[in-house]
Amino acid sequence: MHQPITSSASAATQTPPPVRRAVRADFQTQDDKDMLRAARDLTKDLGEARGRIYWADMLGSTAVGYAGIATAILSSNVVVAIAAGIVASLAMYRSLMFIHELTHIHKSALPGFRTVWNLLVGIPMLTPSFMYEGVHVIHHKRTQYGTIEDPEYLPLALMKPWSLPLFVIVALLAPIALIVRTGILVPLGVVIPAIRRFTWERFSSLSINPDFRRKAPTGDFAKRVRWQEAGASLWAITLIASTFAIGWRPLLIALAILSLTALLNQLRTLVAHLWENEGEPMTVTAQFLDSVNVPPPGPIAEVWAPVGLRYHALHHLMPSMPYHDLPEAHRRLAAELTGTQERGSTYDGANHPGLFNLVGRIARSTMMRR
Repeated sequence: MHQPITSSASAATQTPPPVRRAVRADFQTQDDKDMLRAARDLTKDLGEARGRIYWADMLGSTAVGYAGIATAILSSNVVVAIAAGIVASLAMYRSLMFIHELTHIHKSALPGFRTVWNLLVGIPMLTPSFMYEGVHVIHHKRTQYGTIEDPEYLPLALMKPWSLPLFVIVALLAPIALIVRTGILVPLGVVIPAIRRFTWERFSSLSINPDFRRKAPTGDFAKRVRWQEAGASLWAITLIASTFAIGWRPLLIALAILSLTALLNQLRTLVAHLWENEGEPMTVTAQFLDSVNVPPPGPIAEVWAPVGLRYHALHHLMPSMPYHDLPEAHRRLAAELTGTQERGSTYDGANHPGLFNLVGRIARSTMMRR
C-alpha cells in the first residue's frame, strides 16, 4: 500500500507565499528611520560632483546630438536620415536631462557648467535652466510633494484610462509650443504686461500640474532669467525667420527629432512615480515608495531614464547626490537593506523591474478605477 503523504512533507512542497512589498500607505505618517539612517551613514563618502564626468558626458552627448540632427537634415538617404534622427533624439535627450542636475548641485560646484549648458543646450532647445530651477525644488519639499502645490505631481494612477495616452502623446507638440512661447509670447510680453504675466505664470516652468502658477522671479535669479529668456527668444525668432530663407524642411526635421525626445521624457515621467497620492502630505519614506528605481541588470533603463533618473526613488531619498554616485549608493543600500524571503525591506519596495511593468501597473490602476 502507498503511504499517505504526511503534513510535513506536504508543507515542504508548497509554494512559499509571495514577498509583501512595502508600499506608500505603510509609511504615510511615520518614516522608516532605520532606512533613512542607513542612507545617511552608508553614503558619507559620496556626494561630490566630479567635473570631468559632468563635462565629458554633457559635451559628448551634445556633440552626438547636433551631429545627428545635421545628418538627418542634410542626408538624401531616408534610412540614414531616420537612423541619424533617432540617435540625435536619444543624445539630445541625455543632454537635456542635465537640467535636472542643475537644480540640485551647488552653484559653485561646477564653475561655468550652468552657463555653458544653457548656451549649448538650454537656449538652442528653448528650455533654459530657469524653466526648472525654482520649480523642481518644490517637488522635493517635505510638505508639498504630491499635494496641489506640487508642480510636478498629478494622481495619474487614479485618473481616467484615456488620460494616460493623452498625457504621453501631447508631448509631441512640446517643440512647437516652445517656439510659440519664446518666439511670439515673450516678445509680445515686452510691450504688453498682461501677456508677460500670463506667460510667466502658466508657460515658464517644466511642470505637469495645470493648477500650478509660478511666482515672479527675484534677486539674482531674475537676472539669470532675463539673459536666458532673451537668448531663447532671439533663437526662436531666428528659427522662424530661417524658413523664409531656406524653407521649412530643416526646421520640420529638427522639430520631429525633438518631438521624439519630448515623447521619451514624457514616457519616463509617466513611470517616475506611482502617482497614487491624492493630495495628502507624505513622509520622506512615503515619497520614496511613491517613486521608482529601475536598477540593473537591465541596461535599457539607462536609455529611457538617463543621467541617474533610473534611480529616481533613491534621488528623492538623497536629492543632492550627483548622478554618477547614485549607482554606488544604490549598491550599498541594496546590500545592506535587502529583505528576507518572507518579508521584503522598505528599500526593496521602490525597486521595479522595468518600463513595461510600470506602464502596465499604472494602466491597470486606471482601468480598475473606471
